[in-house]
Amino acid sequence: MARTEGSSRAERRANVQALRDADAALHANQREEEAAGIRHETPEYLRLNGAANKAADKVSRWRGGNR
Repeated sequence: MARTEGSSRAERRANVQALRDADAALHANQREEEAAGIRHETPEYLRLNGAANKAADKVSRWRGGNR
């Protein structure tokens, strides 16, 4: 299994936190859009989803990422 990206423990922790923050933003937006009755992928959803995927590429699967 590949480790979380980063040369120091602080960098690795920052990458994990960035993934958690990106996922939280994506899910908050999803809840808001569902409450508003939006049933399609909006540009904001696509932007947040892309950011979450980019953050996940730096984090090991053990921590919820794609590595």
